[in-house]
Amino acid sequence: MVQQTIQSAPQQVPTPTVFVLFGATGDLARRMVLPAFYDLFCRGLTPPQWVLVGNGRGENTVGIDFPAHVRSSLEEFGPGKGNIDESQWKDFSGRLRFAAGDFDQTGDDSLVAVINSAADGLGDKHQFVHYLAVPPVAFTETAKGLSDHGLLKNAKVVFEKPYGTSLKTFTELDNLVHSVMDEDQVFRIDHFLGKEATQNLHVLRFGNAMINRIWSADAIAQVQIDAPEPLGIAQRAKFYDATGAFKDMIATHLFQVAAEVAMEPPASLHPDDLQTARESVLSSFRPLAPEDVVLGQFDGYTEIDKIAEDSTTDTLAAVRLWVDTDRWRGVPFVLRSGKRMAGNDQLVSLIMKETEGPLGDLPDSAARIEISLKGSGSISVALVMKRPGPDLTLAEERILLSLGELQDGDALDPYVALIHDVLLGDRSLFTSSDGLLHAWRAADPVLTSPPKPLPYEPGSWGPKEAEALTDGLGWMTERPDAVTPKTSGD
Repeated sequence: MVQQTIQSAPQQVPTPTVFVLFGATGDLARRMVLPAFYDLFCRGLTPPQWVLVGNGRGENTVGIDFPAHVRSSLEEFGPGKGNIDESQWKDFSGRLRFAAGDFDQTGDDSLVAVINSAADGLGDKHQFVHYLAVPPVAFTETAKGLSDHGLLKNAKVVFEKPYGTSLKTFTELDNLVHSVMDEDQVFRIDHFLGKEATQNLHVLRFGNAMINRIWSADAIAQVQIDAPEPLGIAQRAKFYDATGAFKDMIATHLFQVAAEVAMEPPASLHPDDLQTARESVLSSFRPLAPEDVVLGQFDGYTEIDKIAEDSTTDTLAAVRLWVDTDRWRGVPFVLRSGKRMAGNDQLVSLIMKETEGPLGDLPDSAARIEISLKGSGSISVALVMKRPGPDLTLAEERILLSLGELQDGDALDPYVALIHDVLLGDRSLFTSSDGLLHAWRAADPVLTSPPKPLPYEPGSWGPKEAEALTDGLGWMTERPDAVTPKTSGD
């Protein structure tokens, strides 16, 4: 069996680190960031010396028992879901600090004082990792505060998506960020890029000549990237109503996955080369045309608490994206995501062109490569085969490889992998300023003049107009044999 390590395995970060988590009492921190940091700690991948300073600004954060809050988060969302080793917890919880309020407050328990005290305890050669798990409207204020109080020296700053909500707001935010810090300090996180299956796209293609040779318009008729969700908007109503499916999923996550599929081979897997390859293909995304966009809103959305009765926010978005490169010209990339839908697959499907030959007219989309992005992920190849028996009966058969079952595999949750990369300073799986600029340019026509969302029943596959974007092939996730990996997760 061939087994070769191209890059070093996950390693412990030697640099003493003050990890400052803004929005530490929010939903994102509770579900994703705190459990990921604890997972890193349990794996021995955090620095030997570290402190985590949580910050929250709501009225309920004053006097909060932060270790108890973190423990509650880990019991619900952490590794082992409540099976916490007490000796590990004692070490971990002893490094937790908390400061309520904003940068303007003073005193020994103020935000700046607590951060500086934590840094003083780690000596002179420490780094800061500032994680902004806050709404996008707070990015500018937080970046300015970090600069004004001298907290950007030897610092990395992690911005959650969406980094901007339009071409205009992206440009304004990016100009401000670059006025106070260098680009190599900025880590714009997109957890879809941290998924094991997304990372495996590179190896599947560049490590297998038989795959690489058909990875183009010569053999592929259509690319689908589909991420339906059965869940509603839960506790995110206010955020979601200001964002919607197109900005929350299409212009961010799925554009980046499309870039991973469509990019030209990078010069190497060095972070700069990967980002350059991704930026290049993003610059070739054609701005979306009205006929290539369908928005939807599930029935009952405006009856949800905190949602206006006349809200026109899209809870489903589907687009047909054109990539104007020699490799992909003429091949539609069809992207979809929505809430309250009938399935929960996250599937990249490369649908092969019909084969002409003695077998006659074969079913459309019978031959395809499918990459599931859920959990540890899986890779599937669907082929047309002869069914054993006396007659020439054709059948579609699938070869399925679950990535979570690879020998000696130890999959990292996307947030675990990405936070580890931040600590190391590895920007391979993070979006760049130029890349996001191209993405927002492609998305701008929809944001400037969005179509009216079409209604759809909760638990359905959305409005039929979204299926029309597939040119009669239908969505692969809606097939009864759609790929579902054996491991769970998003």
